[in-house]
Amino acid sequence: MAENSLKKAQLDRQLAFAERHGWAGADLFPLASDASKRSYIRLVKPDASCLLMDAPPSSEKLPEFIEISQHLQRLGLRSPSILAADTEAGLALIEDFGDDTFTRLLADGYSEEKLYLAATKILVQMHKAGEQALSVDLPAYDMETMLEEVGRFLLWFVPAARGGEATAAETKAFREAWRGALLRVAQDHSGFVFRDFHVDNLMIVQDSAYTSQPTDLSEKSATFQCGLLDFQDALKGPSAYDMASLLEDARRDISPATGATVLDYYFSACKDIEPTGFLRDMNILAAQRHTKVAGLFVRLCDKDGKPDYLVHLPRVLRMLNRTLMAPELSEVQRQMEMMVPGFTEPAFADKMLQRMLP
Repeated sequence: MAENSLKKAQLDRQLAFAERHGWAGADLFPLASDASKRSYIRLVKPDASCLLMDAPPSSEKLPEFIEISQHLQRLGLRSPSILAADTEAGLALIEDFGDDTFTRLLADGYSEEKLYLAATKILVQMHKAGEQALSVDLPAYDMETMLEEVGRFLLWFVPAARGGEATAAETKAFREAWRGALLRVAQDHSGFVFRDFHVDNLMIVQDSAYTSQPTDLSEKSATFQCGLLDFQDALKGPSAYDMASLLEDARRDISPATGATVLDYYFSACKDIEPTGFLRDMNILAAQRHTKVAGLFVRLCDKDGKPDYLVHLPRVLRMLNRTLMAPELSEVQRQMEMMVPGFTEPAFADKMLQRMLP
C-alpha cells in the first residue's frame, strides 16, 4: 500500500511538471527502465511528442546531462534538445528520438556494419574536434576513478562467486596490480569519453521523432542522424575507452569482420593515432570495464532487483578472460585468479547464474 502511494505521488509530481510546460492532456506511455535510477514517460499529443525524464537528484546528474547535451549540439552532434527542466526536482522534458535504438535495429536485421560505422563516425568527429571537444567542464578519468570502478568486482562479484568478501590483503594486492596496469591510461586526459558508448545508447533519429517512417541507414542519414543518449557521466580521458565500450559490448557479440572494419575506418580517418598503442590501451581499458561490469551486474541483481542483466555475465567473463591474457595485465590476472579460482571458465558463470537467478 505504501509503495502504491509513493508511485502515485511520483506520478502526480511528474504530471504537474508536464502540465506547467504545456503538456496537459497528453497520452502517457511509460518506457522500460535501464540500469540507472532514471525513469521515462513518453508524452504524446496529436501533433507532437516528448519524453518526461525523472532523474532523482540524489543519484542522477540532470544538470550535467543538460550541459553536455548542449555542448554536443554545439559540436554538430545529435543529442536531445531540452524543452523544459527543473534540476532541483530532477525533472526534464526532452526531445523524443523515437524507438530506433541500435539494439532494436540490430534485432530487426539492420546491417551491423552500417550501424557500427555510424557510431564510429561520432568518435572520429569528437577526435577531430580536438580541444573544442573538451570545452565543457568534465571531471578527469583519473586513477582513483578507475580503481573505484574495478573495486566493484571486489564488493559484489567476489562475495557472490565464493561466498565471502575479499580480505584486506587481497584487496590491497588487487588494487596494486590494477594501479600498475592503468598507470599510462589514467594519465591520458586528452579525449572526450562518453563512458557508456554502446548500442543501447545510440539511435538513428528520424526527422520527425516517434513516427512510423522507415529507418534510413543511407550514408548521408547515418552520418548526421545518429542520436546520442546517456552521456551525463562523460569524462576527459583516453579516447580508446569509447571504442572499447563500443566493440567490447557486455550485451552482445560483435562479428570480427565488423570490428575490423570499424577499426580500419577509425585509423584511416584519424591518421595522427598510432594503431599499436591505441589497441594496447583499448585492451587495458576493456579489461577494466569488464571487471567493473562483472561487479555491476551482480549488484543490479542483488541490490536493485534487476536480475535480467545477469544473462550477460558469461559473455562479460569470457571477454575479460581474453583481455587479461595481454602481458601488461598478467599480474592483474594472477591476483584475480587467486581470489576466485576459475572465475573465467564457462562452467563457473553457469553455476553462479543457477545460484543467483530465481
